[in-house]
Amino acid sequence: MVRHGQQQHEFLCAEERRLKEDKERKKYWKRWGPYLAERQWATVREDYSHDGDAWGHFPHEHARSRTFRWGEDGIAGVSDSHGLQNISFAFWNEKDDYLKERLFGLSNPEGNHGESLKEAHFHLDNTPTHSYMKYLYKYPQKKFPYEDLIAKNAKLSKGDPEYTILDSGAFEEDRYWDIFIETAKDGENSEELLFRITAYNRGPEPAPLHIIPHVWFRNTWSWGHEPEENKPSIEKESQFVAKSHHYKLGDRYIQLSPSPGITEGQDVEPEFIFTENDTNFKTLYNGENKTPYVKDAFHKYIVDEEKWAINPENKGTKSAAWYAFDEGDGVPPGGCAVVRFKLSDVLEEGGLDEELFDDIIEKRRSEADEFYWRISPLPMADDLRNIQRQALSGMMWTKQFYHFIWEQWANGDPLQPPPPPGRKGIRNSQWKHIHVDDILSMPDNWEYPFFAAWDTAFHAIPLAMIDPEFAKKQLDLLTREWYMHPNGQIPAYEWNFGDVNPPVHAWAVFRTFKIERKMYGREDLDFLERVFQKLLLNFTWWVNRKDFDGNNVFEGGFLGLDNIGLFNRSEPLPTGGTLQQADSTGWMAFYCLCMLNIALELAKHRRIYEDIASKFFEHFILISDAMTYKENENGEESSLWNEEDGFYYDAISWGGPWSKQLPVKSLVGLIPLYAVLTLEPELINKFPSFKKRVDWFIKNRNDVAERNIASIAKKGKGERMLLSLVSKDRLVRILEKMLDETEFLSEHGIRSLSKFHKDKPYAMDVNGQEFKVSYVPGDSDSGLFGGNSNWRGPIWLCVNFLLIESLLRFYMYYGDTLQVECPTGSGEFMHLGHVAEELQHRLQHLFAKDDDGRRAINAGNDMLDFDPNWSNYLWFHEFFDGDTGRGLGASHQTGWTGLIAKMIHDSGINCRLPHTPRTPGSAASHYFDEIFSKVGRPKPNHRRRLSTTRSIAGRSDFGAETPGEFADEAEGPDYGFTRRPSQSVGVDDEEYQRQREIDDSYVLDYVTSQLQRVRSQSTSFDPMDRENEFEAQANDL
Repeated sequence: MVRHGQQQHEFLCAEERRLKEDKERKKYWKRWGPYLAERQWATVREDYSHDGDAWGHFPHEHARSRTFRWGEDGIAGVSDSHGLQNISFAFWNEKDDYLKERLFGLSNPEGNHGESLKEAHFHLDNTPTHSYMKYLYKYPQKKFPYEDLIAKNAKLSKGDPEYTILDSGAFEEDRYWDIFIETAKDGENSEELLFRITAYNRGPEPAPLHIIPHVWFRNTWSWGHEPEENKPSIEKESQFVAKSHHYKLGDRYIQLSPSPGITEGQDVEPEFIFTENDTNFKTLYNGENKTPYVKDAFHKYIVDEEKWAINPENKGTKSAAWYAFDEGDGVPPGGCAVVRFKLSDVLEEGGLDEELFDDIIEKRRSEADEFYWRISPLPMADDLRNIQRQALSGMMWTKQFYHFIWEQWANGDPLQPPPPPGRKGIRNSQWKHIHVDDILSMPDNWEYPFFAAWDTAFHAIPLAMIDPEFAKKQLDLLTREWYMHPNGQIPAYEWNFGDVNPPVHAWAVFRTFKIERKMYGREDLDFLERVFQKLLLNFTWWVNRKDFDGNNVFEGGFLGLDNIGLFNRSEPLPTGGTLQQADSTGWMAFYCLCMLNIALELAKHRRIYEDIASKFFEHFILISDAMTYKENENGEESSLWNEEDGFYYDAISWGGPWSKQLPVKSLVGLIPLYAVLTLEPELINKFPSFKKRVDWFIKNRNDVAERNIASIAKKGKGERMLLSLVSKDRLVRILEKMLDETEFLSEHGIRSLSKFHKDKPYAMDVNGQEFKVSYVPGDSDSGLFGGNSNWRGPIWLCVNFLLIESLLRFYMYYGDTLQVECPTGSGEFMHLGHVAEELQHRLQHLFAKDDDGRRAINAGNDMLDFDPNWSNYLWFHEFFDGDTGRGLGASHQTGWTGLIAKMIHDSGINCRLPHTPRTPGSAASHYFDEIFSKVGRPKPNHRRRLSTTRSIAGRSDFGAETPGEFADEAEGPDYGFTRRPSQSVGVDDEEYQRQREIDDSYVLDYVTSQLQRVRSQSTSFDPMDRENEFEAQANDL
C-alpha cells in the first residue's frame, strides 16, 4: 500500500494486490516478464575466443544462425524468470535480406564512440508485476540501412557526432511502421499472457508488412549438462494452437487468433512454422548440421522462400506464427495491422474471444494508470508525468535474465570442443565462485546487457518507489556468496569483475530501506541487517586493499569515472608513485557515514550495533583528518585540499615529502561533498554508549576533533550535529565554483569537468609523452575504457543526484543561515535547500519541453520535438552534453538516468515548465491556484466499442483514434471496467469501490496539505520529510 502522509487506511489497488500476492508466494506474478535481453551477441558470456575479443567472436551477423550458450535476445521479448521459454517479435518489410528479429547496433570497434545502438524503439509502459507492458518499435519500410550505418560511422573521427538511424533517411516521408507491442496478464491466472501487436502505416502509400511472433526454448540440451529426455518441445495441435512442453515449466498452449485483413471480410490466417534452436554449422563454417532444421530456418523460409527449411512435421524447439499483411499493395496509409495471440497453461476452448481479449488488455492498462497515479498523486505538468512514467517503465523493461557460471564458461562443456589453452586466464580468473541465474536490473538492455555494481545501487532508488522487494533483492544479491568475492569485493561488471566501482552500496541499501518505510509503511530490518553484515566485509576489503600506506588516503583506481583523470587510473602511473585520489577518499568517508547511519538504525533494535556505530564514527574522523590535514614525516602539511584554489585535487605521492597535486577541476573535487551526515540530539541521547564514545573522542583526541567536528560544540538547526569532510568555509568556496555557469553549472545540471578547462586545459609531459585533460562537453575524444562514455564535461544524473542529496543534508544543519549566490555572480542568494531544488529543476529540463516545445535531449531535431508520432516518446540517455543537454551514450539507460523519476516525484510539483516562478509572489499564487484545480484521480482510459469491427485502430496508440470507432465512457467516480463481467478481466466489486473512495479522501487530504505548503513557501522541499528519508532518527515517521 502506498502511504500518503500519515495515512493509516489500507487500500491496495489491483497492481499492489498482485505485488502482495507475489511477495507472500500466493501467486507467482513475476514468473513471466520482459526478461529477454535486447542483445546477447558479443557479450563476455558468449565469448569463447582465445584472445578475449568478445565483439569479434560473436558478431551480429552470426546471431540469427548461431545458438547462444547463456541467454537469448529479441525485440520486446518476454521470458520466464530463468529464461527457458521466450517470446519475441520479428518483422519483414519485403525489402530486407533477412527478418528483423533483433535490434542492430555497431560493435565497439565499429563505432566512432564505441558500441552504439542504431534503432528507434521506446519502452512506453510496464508495471512491477508486468501485468501490462507496452513497447514501440519503429520499423522502416525501406531496406534497413545496415551497411550504410557501418560505413558512415567508420569514416567518422572521435570529434564527430555519431551517425544514427535518424541521420540515415530511414524515416523520410514517414515511410515507416509504428509497431506497438502490448502484453497483459490475466486477472486471475498469473501463467496466462496476452499479446497484441498493432502496426500503423505512417507512410503516404500502401506497404506490406509481415509480423512473425516467435516462441522458443533456450538451448540447454547441446552442452552435456542435461539428459536427452529433458529436451523441450513445441508441436502443432490444430490450425491455431500449438502445445509446448518443458520438464521444468510443464505444458503451455500457444493460441493464435486470425487477424482482420486488408480487405474487409477477409481474414489474415497465420501459419505455424517450426524448427530447432540449433546452430547452422553449414552456413557459418561450411560444416555438417546436427539437425536438418536449424536456428535461421524462418529467414530462409519466409525471405528466401526455401520451403524445405522448416520441419514439415510441425514440431521443434523453436516456433513462429507468420502473419502476412501483403494483399494487393499492402496496408493502406494510416491503416493498421493487428495480431493477437495468447500463451497459457490453459487452453481456451472454441478459440480466442477477441472482445474479451481486448477487455483484459484495456483493464490492465487502466490498472497501470491507477498504480502510477498512486505513486505520484501530486498534480504536476502532464509532460513531467509522462517523463516519469516512461522512466519507471524503462526500468521495468531493462530487467533481464542473466546467466553465467564461471566454472562451465572457463572449462568448457562436455559436448563441446575444449576452450583454447590459456583462455580462462584472459579475464575474471579470480572469480571462480561466480554462479548467476537471476533476474537483474541492467543499465541498458542493448549497450550494457550485464549488471554493473554501482549502477545497480542507483537503480534501487527509483525501483524502491514502485517495487521495494525487487530493489532490495538487487542490492542483496550482489552481497551473496555466489556474487561477492570471498575477500569481500563486490563484482564490478562482466568485462572485469575485479575492477573497482565507487562504494555506494551502503547508501543505496539505507535509502531503499527508508523509502520503503516512508512510502509503504514497512520496515524491513532483516534486509537491512543481512546486507549490513556483508558490507562489513566489503568495507574491510576497501581498507585493506585500497589504502596502500595505511594512512586513510585511498587510491581506488577506475571508480566508474572512466576518462576523468589525466592518466588511466586502472593502470600503474607512467610517472611512478601512487595516485592519492580525492574522490576515492571522499567515497570512503561517504561509505563510513552510510555505515554509521545503518548501525544507528539497527542499534535502535539491537544495542550491540552501538559499538559498530562508534567504530564508523571514529573511522570517518580519521579519514577526514587524513584528507584535510595530513602531515608527512617532517611534520609538514600535505593535503588534497588546495587552499589557493579552494578545491580538492588528486595528488601523486612518491613517498615521504614528495608529492604533486594535479590541479584538474573535475567531479573528483566535488565528491568530498557527499560525505555529510546530520545527527539529531534525540538520536544521540538514545544511545548512551555511542554518546560516551563520541564525548571521549572529543576529549582525548582534541586535536583531530577540533579540525573535523567543530560542529559538535556549535549545534546547527534543531540542535543537530554535523559530520562532514568539508568545513563551512570550504563548502562555500567549493559551491562558488560548482554554481558558476562558466565552470560547473550548466542549464541542465552540474558538469563532470569545469568549463574552465575549455580554454585552459591541464597537461603534463612524461618522458616525452603529453597527457592532457580539457573540457569536452559531448562525446569522448579519447579511447579510454572503450571511448563510449565521457566524464570530461558532460552531465551525469547519478552524481548530480548525490550532490543534490548532500546539499539537502547541509541544509538540515545550516537551515536558512547559510545562503550562497546561485548562480555565482547573479546577485541572487538562496539557502542550500533551494539550491538543491534548482538543480533538480535544471535536470528535469533535460527532458521537459521548453517554451518552443523542444526537449534539450533531442538536440534540435524537429521530428523528435514536433512530430506527433515522436514528440511524446523519450530516450533516457547515459549522459548529456555539458553545454546543450543533448542526449549521449547509451540511449535506453533508464538505469541511473531513471533517477529522474525520483526527482520528479520530489520536486515536480513546482518545476518551472517553463515559467513556474522561483520565488513567492502574485505570479506564484496564480500558478498554484491553477494547480489546485487539477487535484484528483485521473479519468479512466477505458473505451467502449461503437461498432462491431475487429480493427482496433488507434487503440494502442496515444491519442490517435479512428473517428467513430470508440467513445469515452461516461464520466463519474467509477473506476471499474464496464464491459462484460469476467474474472479474467477482473471487475471491481462494490467493496473494492468503497475502499477506494475512502482512500481517495485520504489522498486528497494529503495532496491538499502539500499544495498548501508549497503555495506558502514556493518550494517542494520539506526538511522534515527529507530527513525521514535520509537519516536515522530517534522517532521515525
